[in-house]
Amino acid sequence: MTAPEDYDCDYDAALNASPMNLSATSWHDEYSNNPGFIESQKEFRTLLFETARSAGPTRAASPVDDEGSFSRVEPDRNATTPSSYIKTVVNTGERVLWLQNYIDEVAPWLDMFDAQQAFGRKVPMLAKTSAPLTYAILAISARQMERQKKLPGEHNSLQLYHEAITSLTPQLQARDPSILAACVILCCLEMMSAAPRNWRKHLDGCAALFESHGIHGFVTGIPQAVFWCYARMDLCASIMSEGKQSSVLALESWLPPNVLPSEAGDMFRSSAIADMYANYAVWLCARVCHLSWTRRRDHNIPDHDISRQPFIHRWHSLWVEVQEWAQKRPEEMREMDFAADHNPQTEAFPFILFAAPCAISSNQLYHTSCLLLLDMKPPSIDLADSRLGSGLWHARRICGISMTNSHHGCLNNAIQPLWLAGKLLSHPTEHRLIVDLIKRIEAETGWSGTWRLRDLRDLWGYDKEDLPL
Repeated sequence: MTAPEDYDCDYDAALNASPMNLSATSWHDEYSNNPGFIESQKEFRTLLFETARSAGPTRAASPVDDEGSFSRVEPDRNATTPSSYIKTVVNTGERVLWLQNYIDEVAPWLDMFDAQQAFGRKVPMLAKTSAPLTYAILAISARQMERQKKLPGEHNSLQLYHEAITSLTPQLQARDPSILAACVILCCLEMMSAAPRNWRKHLDGCAALFESHGIHGFVTGIPQAVFWCYARMDLCASIMSEGKQSSVLALESWLPPNVLPSEAGDMFRSSAIADMYANYAVWLCARVCHLSWTRRRDHNIPDHDISRQPFIHRWHSLWVEVQEWAQKRPEEMREMDFAADHNPQTEAFPFILFAAPCAISSNQLYHTSCLLLLDMKPPSIDLADSRLGSGLWHARRICGISMTNSHHGCLNNAIQPLWLAGKLLSHPTEHRLIVDLIKRIEAETGWSGTWRLRDLRDLWGYDKEDLPL
């Protein structure tokens, strides 16, 4: 697999690279060790890379700028009528339950940065005429319920996952919003099911597809919602790597062609939409992770001095931009005002309540960006604001945001920030609260977090008997 910054459609190399431990066991069950899952995932990944390769890169040409630029695939009319996929596929009481669970539980995860609720309102309508999307919706919903209930034995989602990939095969070449949505939903299912160290191998196929189709963060309609849903997963994988890797999709491919990173802030702010301002926080945090990766990479180069002026300048410029994000937030992105930071649930962490899901997670990502930047702050830089320069202050804000706000999508997104925050906290009361919080996230949503608790327990120095999970 090529390095992220050299990700110029070297699809043959990526396709032929053996996925790293794709058979690694998941925490709740043997799902990721199931031969059916392994084979289907390999097939899906191969399809995505072959489609990207045949489409060819479009970054230098006219990019896709709205969903109207996509053509809709005409379904096989001999197999079923265009409007009957939901009716035909959702043909049992159990499948009706999965469809309902998708709308009630899963779609809000995917839509947490999208006030238009593309995954909850528009995607189910597209599924009426898209077999791959119908199966993808059912598959991720069934998988969420399996994990949330920790169901043993056979997994209904495996068959639905396989059906989604099989039905994708003849349609993947089409530039169709429903196909893009199906691919990212299946990617999310894989991320939920695979061992965390393998996440990047479940992201690179979608990255290749986006790059070849010219899909970036400033397209419109469903492609934009799909892109930022993918971008949040890509960011989680970057944070998880702890500086060892940057984003899977090269950061220049997050922007329209010929737009420089230094120009991106003006584009995000000019949109005048809270959702895009939240996506701006995702972009900034991805840039911070990229800086951490380049610092680690350059540190391993003989005779390279990471304290040189170029790194200091890049660090300072990014710190200023991150602080400007917080200072210039629109009103709906700010926390509710109270007389004090008192938390009725606990005195350990502040009570920080937001009215919108995009505000919850984006503000948490702001504090995450600050933690990551402070961890690599050049010694020559002095920060005037002692509060903003305190990693412990940001860590407690990260925890307080998750303690106060219960949106499930934001809780899923919080596991990596909570890990970073937890590393700085030393009091046993704080440790117990973080353990209970991450266990609650896993119990309520099905998104695995116990593996991070094991890491924290080891870092804090507890024995299993002292801090059982």
